[in-house]
Amino acid sequence: MSLKKMFFLLLSGGLLLTGCKSKKPPVLSGEEPVAVSDFIDFFQPLDLAYQAGDTILDHKEKDSLRISYKVFTRIVPDTALTAVFGKGAKPKIYALGKARVPGAETYILVKGNTSAKKALLLLAFDAKEKYIAAMPVLVPDNKRETAQSFTLDKRYTITRTVQRKNPDGSLSEGKEVYILNADAGQFLLIMTEALEDKVTELINPIDTFSRKHKYAADYGTGKMNLVSVRDGRKNDRISFFIHLEKDNGNCTGELKGEAKWLSPGKAQFREDGDPCVLTFVFSSNSVSLSEEGCGARHGLNCTFNGNYTRRKYTKPVAPGTKVAGKKSSRK
Repeated sequence: MSLKKMFFLLLSGGLLLTGCKSKKPPVLSGEEPVAVSDFIDFFQPLDLAYQAGDTILDHKEKDSLRISYKVFTRIVPDTALTAVFGKGAKPKIYALGKARVPGAETYILVKGNTSAKKALLLLAFDAKEKYIAAMPVLVPDNKRETAQSFTLDKRYTITRTVQRKNPDGSLSEGKEVYILNADAGQFLLIMTEALEDKVTELINPIDTFSRKHKYAADYGTGKMNLVSVRDGRKNDRISFFIHLEKDNGNCTGELKGEAKWLSPGKAQFREDGDPCVLTFVFSSNSVSLSEEGCGARHGLNCTFNGNYTRRKYTKPVAPGTKVAGKKSSRK
């Protein structure tokens, strides 16, 4: 190889290395313009289903996650911020994470705060990285008796939940469920459960189901804590309904579905696309529950985990049946 050719190759390699070294990750905390692709790449992936309570707004974030107001509003319309923080406010903004829909939208979660207000915002960009819409998913109401949470599940459904502790110690809950309508350029409300007073009597939706299996029974204590098990549609399944209220009503949970028998005395609830996995282990007088990934089905501070005692079953008395020497009245 000639000296001239060798020199040329060394020079080319040096330039290539210099070019690679000169490419630095984007700085979102400065004033320089940032490409939308770099803005999105800055966010780390979220594990779905993702859930956060309003306590996340009190966490101190790292300075490395900071996004300057100038950089942010070059990519996201400032109306996304003024709608929450008010006109003229320039909140500190931090990158929390992102979730990509394969071949479609990207959801981005940011936290903003000023001296007067804190909030969590969810942003949406289309497949071509064009901004679509934003919505506040957590905005504290400064009421000591309420707590808020938000969930982004694997179907990219957004659920906002408000729980209120009532003066008698009971708990009330309200929910709003949203989806992104990319064509309309907005998040659409698809379901609402109003924040109402606590129900004092629980209605079991599977109470009338067949209960021939030896483990088909009601388990739990009190009117508002119930693990109800009934026969399934097939012999390898059980139907169940769970409603729990723990910590003096500060945390509630509910789940209804079918579980498959894994072995005698052990069944498991698991569905495609649902992170919740719930295992039932039965004995002659109790059932033990063990969960994984079921946080979206109950409050932040409790789980379905625990051992629940089997309730004594009293068969309903039909009209006209003699009981203890008496004939029930027929009306």
